[in-house]
Amino acid sequence: MFDNIIKPVLIFIPLALIQLTVIPMISIAGIAPNLIFVLIAFYTLKNGQAYGIILGFFLGFLLDLFSGGLIGAFMFSFTISAFIAGYFYNENKIELNTETFFFLLIIFICGSLNAFIYAAVSNSNPDINLFFLILEEGLLPGLYTSLFGLPMVIFTSKKGIL
Repeated sequence: MFDNIIKPVLIFIPLALIQLTVIPMISIAGIAPNLIFVLIAFYTLKNGQAYGIILGFFLGFLLDLFSGGLIGAFMFSFTISAFIAGYFYNENKIELNTETFFFLLIIFICGSLNAFIYAAVSNSNPDINLFFLILEEGLLPGLYTSLFGLPMVIFTSKKGIL
């Protein structure tokens, strides 16, 4: 029970503080990684699609409350992205999906989708075009997020920390 329910929430709390305070300082031209999504994708690949959807919904709701932004934007984007990440789940390939560089590819694909959906839902500027949303609000944050998934690949395969 601890591993499935309480552990992700306990990891979420310091990650949310880092996401809301430190990450904006290391953003490059407004492009920032999403540490919470790395956590959601990791647990989705370990426990399955349904678990990831519920975790994405719950942690997205909490992040919406903590961030003070549009309520439901993180919740919606995390839920949809966890749904997509769940398609990579295979109980016979959990180690392959979470402890190899394939995890970074999954983070890039789903993180790009997550950033795109969040930008599309929370953007209030009508002058933004689709190309800008896909490239600068989708692919670049997804790439930056996948770089922050690299420590997960390195540390989980060596020590079994998470």
